[in-house]
Amino acid sequence: MFGKYFLSCALGLGLAWTINHSQAAEMKEINFGIISTEASANLKQDWQPLLEAMSKKLGMKVNAFFAPDYAGVIEGMRFNKVQLAWYGNKSGMEAVDRSSGEVFAKTVFADGSMGYHSILAVPADSPYKTLEDVLKNSKNVNFGIGDPNSTSGFLVPSYYIFAQHNVDPKTAFKTIRGSNHESNIMAVANKQADASVFASETLDRVVARQPEIAKKIREVWRSPLIPSDPIVWRKDLPQEVKVKIKDFLLAYGKSGSEAEQEKAVLKKLNLRGFLDSNDAQLKPIRQLELFKQKTKLEADAGMNADEKKAKIADIDRKLSDLAKG
Repeated sequence: MFGKYFLSCALGLGLAWTINHSQAAEMKEINFGIISTEASANLKQDWQPLLEAMSKKLGMKVNAFFAPDYAGVIEGMRFNKVQLAWYGNKSGMEAVDRSSGEVFAKTVFADGSMGYHSILAVPADSPYKTLEDVLKNSKNVNFGIGDPNSTSGFLVPSYYIFAQHNVDPKTAFKTIRGSNHESNIMAVANKQADASVFASETLDRVVARQPEIAKKIREVWRSPLIPSDPIVWRKDLPQEVKVKIKDFLLAYGKSGSEAEQEKAVLKKLNLRGFLDSNDAQLKPIRQLELFKQKTKLEADAGMNADEKKAKIADIDRKLSDLAKG
C-alpha cells in the first residue's frame, strides 16, 4: 500500500516538474515593470543594460514596461502584462494584494543603506525654513505631491506631514499637484512649486546628472527611513524561470568577469545590488497605511459612532495581528 502511495507521490511530483518545465520552455519573453519615478527616457536608459543582461541569463527577451503612473504597472501585473517589476513599498504592497505579486528581492543603495527617505524641499531662497513654516503658510503654498501609489511621494508624507499635524491636504494649500519624483524636484528648483515631496534616491540620481539642481533647492524635512524597494514577480511564473531571475539579480555586480561593468550599471541606478527578501518587508508599510486610515476615521465627525467604533476596532485588530507576525 505504501509503495503505491509513494509511487503516486513521485509521479505527481514528476508531472508537476514536467508541466512547469514545459511552461518555462514555452515562455519567449517577459515584461519588467518600472514605476514612473521620473521620465521614462531616463529610466529606460538606466535600466536597459541590466535588462539586456537578464535576457541573456534567462534565454528569453526581457522588455521594459512603462506606464504613466504607478497604477499602470500594478494593473499590468494584475492582468499578466507584467511578470516582474521594480516597485516602491506601497505600490509593491498593492501588487501583492491585488495583482498576484510576491516580493522576492530588494534593492541595496549605492552607499550600502537599506532604505531611503521622503524629502520635503523648497526653493533655495524660500522664506520657509522648516516644515512648520510650510504648514503655517499653507494657504500661500503651491504644493507638489507624489503618485497616490508612491510610498515616499504620497503614503509617508500623508502620515508624517498631514495626519500627524491634522492637515487636510485637499483644502490646506493654495494648490496641490501630483507628479513623479523628478518632476517635483524640478518644479521646486524652477519655482513652479513652493514646496514638493520626493524620494531621496531620485534626488541622488538627478543631482548626479544635473548637479546644479541641488543649488536651487533646500530640504526642510526628511522622513524616518523607508525600507528599500522590493522587486516583485507574479506568483504563477514557472519555478524554473523564478530561480534564474533570482540567481541573476542576487549575483549581479558581485561576481564574474562582467562584475565591474555591472557595478557601473548599478551606479547609474544609485544601487549597489540586490538582496533576498519576501512579503514580510511590507509590514512597516502596512502598519503605516493602517495608522493613516485610523487617524482619518478618528477625525471624521460625520460618521455614525457605532460604524466608526467598529471600523477602528477592525484596524486595531489588523495592527495587532501585524505586531504578532
